Amino acid sequence: MIPIKNFNKTQRLGEIVAMFPKAAEVFMKNHIDFCCGGDRTLEEAVREKGIGAKGILDQLEALYEEYRSRVSEDTDWRAAKYTDIIDFIVNTHHAFLKKELPATEKLVSKILKVHFIDSGEVLTKVHKLFSQLKTELEMHLIKEEEILFPMIKEYETNHLNELIDKIVSEIESTEDEHDVAGNILKELREVTNQYEVPSTGCATFELTYKKLQEIETDTFHHIHLENNIMHERLRKERENR
Repeated sequence: MIPIKNFNKTQRLGEIVAMFPKAAEVFMKNHIDFCCGGDRTLEEAVREKGIGAKGILDQLEALYEEYRSRVSEDTDWRAAKYTDIIDFIVNTHHAFLKKELPATEKLVSKILKVHFIDSGEVLTKVHKLFSQLKTELEMHLIKEEEILFPMIKEYETNHLNELIDKIVSEIESTEDEHDVAGNILKELREVTNQYEVPSTGCATFELTYKKLQEIETDTFHHIHLENNIMHERLRKERENR
């Protein structure tokens, strides 16, 4: 059972999702950034969106009550070993992106060519933004797998002060990259009018927008797990050494 009874508007978004992972469903539905913007309070986040906190809190409470009424297989990553978190990230989120980024790139290029006359202005922006996103994420995955993650795994067995200093320094760079990717994803959603397929859109058009949304969802969960759980734990360990 997750140790939480209710939610309030002073809680940080990252804290809410860390305690109750399914809260991400509510935030995604309402286009609230819980990954890169996870250090904001719920009150601050809804104010930026111009929506009421009560409605979001009601949705969170309803989802939590539904969660409590059945058995859940959610993992409490706050208590997991760093190695287990990293292996999950690589085998789930990194594997997903390595497969979907090149496949979606082909779809984006295809609909730009086919629908250039009727939707060229929007799709040109989508093509440019997605190319930026793909490049950013592919370089990011390499840096994590070759630099950051090996250091964290080593630290788990060898708690050296020098090592945790290097890790926290690398985390700062990693989170800057998260911000860049997150901003591109938000811009993609804006230029597509929340991924609204035009009346002239075909089945491939619909599939492309569906794939873009899947990449957005997966990336936000990926960033949340790193920023708000693993990175935060590592920073606290450095502060308390």
